[in-house]
Parts: sequence; C-alpha cells; structure tokens
Amino acid sequence: MAVLTQFDSQLWQWCDMSYAQNKALCLELQNSCQVNVNLLLLAQYLDITMDVSGPQQYSTDQWQSLMSAVGEWDERFLMPYRKLRKLAKSSLNEQEYQQMLAVELMMERKAQRTILNKLNELSPSGQATNLVSYLSLFGLSDMDANEIGLIAP
Repeated sequence: MAVLTQFDSQLWQWCDMSYAQNKALCLELQNSCQVNVNLLLLAQYLDITMDVSGPQQYSTDQWQSLMSAVGEWDERFLMPYRKLRKLAKSSLNEQEYQQMLAVELMMERKAQRTILNKLNELSPSGQATNLVSYLSLFGLSDMDANEIGLIAP
C-alpha cells in the first residue's frame, strides 16, 4: 500500500502545523510517557484524513511495528543528540543553539521517512482510531485519548 507516498510532503507539513499548535502537550506526552511525537501526529493525521481517503485505521500491533521501525534510530541518534542539545543550551549562544535545533529537525525528518516507509508496507487492519490504538501502547485509555484530543490545524 504505497498510498501515502504521494502525501509525504503534505503529511509532514500538516504534522509541523499541528505540532506548533500542540507543542506543550506533545512534549508533555514525550517526556512523561515516552510517546514518539512523530507517531502521535501521524495517528492524528490518519484519523482526520480518514473521511477523505477511506479507512486507514492501524492496529495496536501495527503501531508497535512502526515504533520498532523508528526506535533504533531514535535511541542511537536522536535521543542522545536531543540530550546533548539540552545540556549544551546554557553554554551556547542563540545562533549556535538554533543550529543544533536545525540538525535535530533533520534527524526528525529522517525518522519520518523511516516511519513512512514502514507505513507503506502495512495494510490498515485496526478497529479503533489510530490515536486510541497508538496511545494504548503507553497504557493510555480511550478516555485519555479523547482528553488529549489534539487541536487540528
């Protein structure tokens, strides 16, 4: 199912806008529950665009496979770099810090490509919304997903 390849640019632009509107919530879920923000926003995007493009509900197992696909990259490169950036913040000038943020964004884009490649290998087989299925991996319930209810851009 290579349907999403055509939406690559549109998808991640939408995710960028959604992240900008929901940054505090996304970071809270990332820091407190270890939620992958790219996957969180993808789940929301798929749920919102489902009416237009037909059912695209992925199962909890499929969300787990997406997490696994990007997990090694995140653990080996992205998370250590993010930690380094946070530690270095107090010793960098604003321009240097912005450069570090730009590198981190490039690393996020690499993770997004990995996610999209894996997603294109899957055929939707979920019964619940993507947000509910994804958040259930972190012990969050349907009610939690409804309360989280990210704001759509």
